[in-house]
Amino acid sequence: MDLGLDGRVCVVTGASRGIGLAVSSRLVAEGARVLMVARDAERLSAAADDLGAEWLAADVTDPGCDERIVATATEQLGAIDVLVNNAGTSRNAGLDELSDADWRDQHELHVMAPMRLMRLAAPRMAERGWGRIVNVTSSSGKRPSASNMAYSVAKAGQLSLSRAFADVYAARGVAINAVAPGATGTELWLGDGGLADQAAAAKGISRDEALAQAAAKLPRGRLGDPQEVADVIVFLCGERAANVVGAAWGVDGGAVNIMI
Repeated sequence: MDLGLDGRVCVVTGASRGIGLAVSSRLVAEGARVLMVARDAERLSAAADDLGAEWLAADVTDPGCDERIVATATEQLGAIDVLVNNAGTSRNAGLDELSDADWRDQHELHVMAPMRLMRLAAPRMAERGWGRIVNVTSSSGKRPSASNMAYSVAKAGQLSLSRAFADVYAARGVAINAVAPGATGTELWLGDGGLADQAAAAKGISRDEALAQAAAKLPRGRLGDPQEVADVIVFLCGERAANVVGAAWGVDGGAVNIMI
C-alpha cells in the first residue's frame, strides 16, 4: 500500500531506540526524508547512519529545543510535513513515592515538550495545506496505572492535547492524532533495570514471572512488538489517513477494554 509519504519530511523524537527507531525505519522505507531526534548522540548517529536519515541530538524538554528541531528540519530538508512526538519514559513508582518533581518531569516530557513542537510545526504545515502529527501516548492515559500515576496523568493530558490541536488545524489540512500503545517489548520494558526488572523487584518475583504477569493482563497474551506500533503510526502519517482526525488509536493488545 502506497502511503503517499515519498519525499515527505518527517521528524521523529525519541528516535534512537524502540518505537521511535521502528517508526523512523518504516518512514525511510516509504521514501520519506527523516530527521531523527534523541538525547544520546552516539547511539542516535549510528542509527541514523544505518537508515540513511538525518539526526539531531537534543533533549525535547529543553526550552528552545522546538525551535532547533524545526529549524534543522527546514534548513537541512526543506520543510516539515510530519511530526511524530514519541519521546517519553516511565518507571515503577507507587503514589506515595512520587515527588512534586516527578509529577513536573512527567508533565514536561509528555505534555509541554510535544505541545511546544506542535505549536511551532502545525502552523507551518497549515500554511502549506498539508501535515500530519502523531503523538505517541499510552494505554495508561486511557486507564490509569497504579505503577506510576504521574505518567498516566501526563499521558491523559497528551491525549487531550492531541484532540485540542486536531480541532484547530483539521480544516487547514493538518491531521493530528494519537496512538496509545500498551506494554511493548522495547528497552523500556526489557532492558537492564527496565520496567520488567523494576516490577520483579517490587513484587519479589523473577523477571520472567514479571513479564508473564504483564503478558497475562493482555487479551492477546503477549507484549506488543515495536514494529506493530510503528506500522499504525506510519499509516496515520500518510495520505490514506486523511479522514482520521483527533483519534486515539489503541495499539495495546486489548489492554483497555473500552471502545473509545
